[in-house]
Amino acid sequence: MLSKLIVSAAAVTMMSGVAFAQSSTVNGAAGGAVTGAIVGGPVGAAVGGVAGAIVGTAIDPPPQKVVTYVREAPAPSARVVVKEKIVVGQPLPETVVVTPIPDDPTYAYAVVNDQRVIVEPSSRKVIQVIK
Repeated sequence: MLSKLIVSAAAVTMMSGVAFAQSSTVNGAAGGAVTGAIVGGPVGAAVGGVAGAIVGTAIDPPPQKVVTYVREAPAPSARVVVKEKIVVGQPLPETVVVTPIPDDPTYAYAVVNDQRVIVEPSSRKVIQVIK
């Protein structure tokens, strides 16, 4: 029984790595599998690998040229302040205007609470906060 669980966990972990080609996804799967194995044994490794792959997919950073563009773009003349905390993975409030990145329309940005943020335009989800 234990050997079947170990084989199943290994198969799920390998499929996670194959199914997701981006490095942060693979790193997320591997990290989740290790943490899961420590906490819950082979079954924990399988569950942790899948969960880690999902989290890894959610936080892939934008290309460096997008980050550079957002850092160097002029700030809007009017200061935008919102009560909500700006959190990666959460959408910006509808009141915040987002500006598309000219060379890469899959990304947009805004300056909110004196922070530059990169967002996914259709969902308004924050991808990265520029420090």
